[in-house]
Amino acid sequence: MGHDLPIHAPREEYRSLVGRIKTDEHERGALITTHKIDLFEACRDLFDQIDESSLLCGETSCLSKRDGMLCARATDLVSASRSLDEFLPVDHFQKTAGEVLCLGAGGSAIAITLHLLGRTRITVVNRSQGRLDAMRAIHASVNALAEVAYIRNADPLLNDELMGDLPAGSLLINATGMGKDTPGSPVSNAALFPANGIVWEVNYRGELQFLRQALGQRVERGLRVHDGWRYFIHGWATVIEEVFDLHIQEDQLSRLAALSEGERRQLPAGA
Repeated sequence: MGHDLPIHAPREEYRSLVGRIKTDEHERGALITTHKIDLFEACRDLFDQIDESSLLCGETSCLSKRDGMLCARATDLVSASRSLDEFLPVDHFQKTAGEVLCLGAGGSAIAITLHLLGRTRITVVNRSQGRLDAMRAIHASVNALAEVAYIRNADPLLNDELMGDLPAGSLLINATGMGKDTPGSPVSNAALFPANGIVWEVNYRGELQFLRQALGQRVERGLRVHDGWRYFIHGWATVIEEVFDLHIQEDQLSRLAALSEGERRQLPAGA
């Protein structure tokens, strides 16, 4: 059974939902999407076990039960690395001298940048300073020497400028939730995507304006554009493995992805 809560819901709503999951014997666990950080902060004392990834990232994307204990786990580190490795060659940055611009500093952005930490220069942009500070502390605990710039900004025009400064071959990520949880895009329609760059729209449903903007420049700028569907599939599968204590083989994952394609919302042509 799914549960929808408003973005940044009141603390007690998170606690009420997690309390029901914890005490209901028919509830096996949960996959958490938009609320990974907020739910973890509100319910930390309700968890009987917290894995190292959750402690590191300050979030949970998966709740499961083991021997009557409610366990919190951050699975984004696994699903983000699996998704990135599918389309980003290990030596991409060495070959291109490209950089990373990550728009957003929430749970997905933390997992993605941790996987990329130390491979090239990373710039992270976010509306709130608190999320940037939390990300900076997490990065420092893993690789204090990694080159990362943290910029507080909510102006799409400044994001346009940051995009314009990227070298050819750079990786541009929309991890803001804009286009899915909220309308719009973190960049304007005048933004110029990096030549021969890789664009990752982490969202997979909604209006997906950022994805449309990238697709509009795909041929002219030589872009490789990816949406968040495979990320969603990997995230879902990783949680299923944890909640039901099983292992999904690669061929099984491919079949599940193919079967679920029919339920996917229609995306722009060429996605």
